Amino acid sequence: MTAPATLRGELRFNESMARHVSWRAGGAAARVYVPADLDDLAAFLRATRIDEPLLCVGLGSNLLVRDGGFDGTVVLLHAALGRLVFADGLVYAEAGVASPKVARFAAEQGLAGAEFLAGIPGTVGGALAMNAGCHGGETWRIVERVLMLDRYGVAHERAAADFEIGYRHAGLRAASDELFAAAWFRLPPGDGDAARARMRELLEKRAASQPLTLPNAGSVFRNPPGDHAARLIEAAGLKGLTAGGARVSEQHANFIVNPERRATAADIETLIEQVRATVRERFGVELTREVRIVGEKA
Repeated sequence: MTAPATLRGELRFNESMARHVSWRAGGAAARVYVPADLDDLAAFLRATRIDEPLLCVGLGSNLLVRDGGFDGTVVLLHAALGRLVFADGLVYAEAGVASPKVARFAAEQGLAGAEFLAGIPGTVGGALAMNAGCHGGETWRIVERVLMLDRYGVAHERAAADFEIGYRHAGLRAASDELFAAAWFRLPPGDGDAARARMRELLEKRAASQPLTLPNAGSVFRNPPGDHAARLIEAAGLKGLTAGGARVSEQHANFIVNPERRATAADIETLIEQVRATVRERFGVELTREVRIVGEKA
């Protein structure tokens, strides 16, 4: 695959995905495309075979690419789709904008309700796809509508009602191969100073409870109904458990860290499965993985 001359972005080959995921581990992508902007991404989709495996990546904060790599094209959205504006009473953010940036921008506009986004270490696209949330807030509670691109590069505006929204999940009710390109957020007026103070409070709590100085992918498992994955993992005595260079965090049991940056994707996946099997055996609870794993094993 070669990029047509009409495209303005950058096409790379055999790109290490360890550079683009927050675990700092894993294999290479056969191709990586960095679009120049939203129009260029649409043009790239029009020029790409419909059966080409595509993977959109923002900050890679909930993603693991297996050591054998991803035999398809990764589209890097962070910094490429970065438009963020306030117009007609709505905050418009493209998929590559970091979620904390949206929280700060909303506060600057004197809006309330987006503070929780400051604690989500990903981009708008990922937050939409996963209905990311923390501290009582969830992404889709503030979504007015979204902009999608289909595999032919055609743009579609979709209302929140077009989606089936659940815990850490959002999908179109009608099956469709579309990707999130942007969102319009509706937020009530508020006190900007109070919003900034709330964000500082949330970030201080996050820094005190999570291993933010070590490569990690955030929460590995979803919380089961009426319980917390971290409580179950800790109760099973799994804090500090290792597999190769990967380790269950002693600070937060639902985090797996790569402390010396020598873990392979296989180490991390092995540890995930060991934790899941032990919790199942000890408590009869089947933990559901929150992080996405793609690609081939080495």
